[in-house]
Amino acid sequence: MREALTRRDIQLTKSLGQNFLHDANQLRRIVEVAELKPTDKVLEIGPGLGPLTELLLEKTQAVLAIEMDVRLVEFLQERFNSKFELLHADALEFLRREPRDWSDWKLVANLPYSVASPILVELAQSPKRPERMVTTLQLEVAQRLMAQADDDDYGVLTLLVQLDYEPRDSFKIPADCFFPAPNVDSMCVVLQRRARPLLAGEQRAAFVKIVKRAFSQRRKMMLKLLKQDWAADKLAVAFAELKISPQERAEKLSLEQFVALTKKLFINQ
Repeated sequence: MREALTRRDIQLTKSLGQNFLHDANQLRRIVEVAELKPTDKVLEIGPGLGPLTELLLEKTQAVLAIEMDVRLVEFLQERFNSKFELLHADALEFLRREPRDWSDWKLVANLPYSVASPILVELAQSPKRPERMVTTLQLEVAQRLMAQADDDDYGVLTLLVQLDYEPRDSFKIPADCFFPAPNVDSMCVVLQRRARPLLAGEQRAAFVKIVKRAFSQRRKMMLKLLKQDWAADKLAVAFAELKISPQERAEKLSLEQFVALTKKLFINQ
């Protein structure tokens, strides 16, 4: 990997989160937990020099890779000779600009750490979200994705992703498996799309609004925060019916309680 970069005089850019996973064992493990079939379609974001891409193409030919760095796009085009679809684009902007039906796709990617969270939320909130997402992330973000109520890492990201995905598996990846080695620990997380949506499509915007408002000031009682958007009497009724204490903070409520609260407030809005 170092030789390939030197040969092309490519200096990696820290702002793009360019820490490339090169350890063959870890790469194979990522592909293994993706449980790919020959008929699967795979989205890879941030392929870098293509070590994961190579393994993906051994499992399926239907790979779409999005790379922001034009120097790496040229390298990938030469290396793989059009064996897959390669886009030169900012992945987050692409996902927002061109909504697609990802429902029969799997995301398998070592996501650039600088944009990992918004990319995952964008895909998770898509009406046609991927079947499975297998992503390598910095440990802090991975822990937020897998958190449960009352965990220190539990918050907005947790709920926006877990509304539609169940964390299924995870494993740590040491820093020396990357080039250059990052200053943070990393983890691969497997997220499986829920068999049935927890909320109807028209209720989802209310859920996002409730969650973001409830966590806008973590140390405050969420009832007081929600009064900025909902009538006090309607909130009082919903909290009483769901047996939620008026003094409760957002971090104490489970995903299921947020879903139930959304349904109550949506009906009474």
